[in-house]
Amino acid sequence: MLAASASAQAGITIPAGDWTLDVNGNVNVYVTSNSTDRANGTVTGGVASVRDANNESRSYGINTGLLPAWLGFSGKTRSNDLDVGFTISVQPGVSDNGAAGSAATTPEWRQAFLTFGDASWGSIKMGKDLGIFASDAILNDMTLLGVGSAPSGAPGGVNVGSGSTTSYGGIGTGYIYAAWKGQVAYTSPNWNGFQFTAGVTNPNQGFDVAAVSQDRLGLEGKASYAWTGDVSGKVWVSGASYKVTALESTYTADNDIRVTAIDIGANVNVGDFGLTAYYYDTNNGGTTVLGGTSFVAVGNKLKGRDSDGGYVQATYTLPTKTKLGVAYGVSNLDKASGRTAAQEATIVDKNDRITIGAYHPLTKNLNLVAEYNKIESEGHGSGNNTENKSVSLGAILFF
Repeated sequence: MLAASASAQAGITIPAGDWTLDVNGNVNVYVTSNSTDRANGTVTGGVASVRDANNESRSYGINTGLLPAWLGFSGKTRSNDLDVGFTISVQPGVSDNGAAGSAATTPEWRQAFLTFGDASWGSIKMGKDLGIFASDAILNDMTLLGVGSAPSGAPGGVNVGSGSTTSYGGIGTGYIYAAWKGQVAYTSPNWNGFQFTAGVTNPNQGFDVAAVSQDRLGLEGKASYAWTGDVSGKVWVSGASYKVTALESTYTADNDIRVTAIDIGANVNVGDFGLTAYYYDTNNGGTTVLGGTSFVAVGNKLKGRDSDGGYVQATYTLPTKTKLGVAYGVSNLDKASGRTAAQEATIVDKNDRITIGAYHPLTKNLNLVAEYNKIESEGHGSGNNTENKSVSLGAILFF
């Protein structure tokens, strides 16, 4: 269900000549009560929300969760010994924060890609879709059916109550966002459970820094092995490589910086129990998004910040089919070399999250969800921290 919800694979099928069309998606809505307990100092790159201008600590909102509301259109056909397909999708919001009820955000367009291939040699994807690195981390996160962190606005933003397009789930508190990227990728056939994907991506992922550009495409790839039986599961590794080039007119030394990232994860299911464990490590990779809160000028040099983190998650399905889950995730960000302790004091040191959730399938399409989340962001300097707690109740409908 998690993979289908993000990839929009199964919906309402419509025969159309040589083509089979598919209309698919979801609508999800959550009522969230959010309380910001602490807001001492500043945490740049923090995920926990902060109090508003009136120092209000509590807010309420009606929003989508980690998944946006989704409407997808797909098609597939077989021609000249090739499986050919396409996917286009749009993600509208369900919330507002204006007196006239106006939409607070512009709908997103996360997917527009074509595929072609054959079961004998694999497939090629060209266009915009979920990134390759860290994709399995988000697809195995139980908050994909719920809310997770940042339920009331942008991560580290003001405790505004409503209007955000999506929440952040475990992004920035256990894994880096895979994001939606222009890409050309090859996926191998499935060899008895083993499969790999390798591709090139648009180079402008998360590196919005003055006087910085990239002079090559990004490289991303992953490999996985899945098995079935009384003990079923999946293990995976993925990685990414980008090259950031600083303009010589601004930075006269260390003009090229390599951004690399690698992760490893596993999901194992025994009867009604499920366990997921995940870890990532980056060089100059920043936090939350790849390259986020990473680059900074140190004299005439451009420096990056290393990071690591991960999450553990345990679930149990009751005889009523209600799935109970608990998760802990953390994302750590190192100081930039050459910077003083005072200069790095307000930069985030750690974002962590505790999630307790219940997910009940009322029908085969409709899930009721209840979640509690506690998010904390700590800066490198003492006294710089924020914390918020939230309770979310809602439903998600797939079609």
